[in-house]
Amino acid sequence: MLRFRLIVITGRHIRAGRALLGWAQSELAARSKVALRTIRRMESFDDAVGARTTTLGRVVAVLEKAGVGFLNNGGPGVHLRIKS
Repeated sequence: MLRFRLIVITGRHIRAGRALLGWAQSELAARSKVALRTIRRMESFDDAVGARTTTLGRVVAVLEKAGVGFLNNGGPGVHLRIKS
């Protein structure tokens, strides 16, 4: 049986991941091809981000590709993976 855990992405996850990378909101918007206004709105959520699944997926994918890992061990968190 396959077992996996879903992580609920929050605005705090996105803000923290972007901060680890040193990116401005405009850079995340450009890289993910999501409107800057949408990035700002997504980051305003302290709880689960209210957005279309495809839009949130694009933002998360760009952050993960850049090395951000998302955690949810008792609370939301992020870390920067070391690239080899």
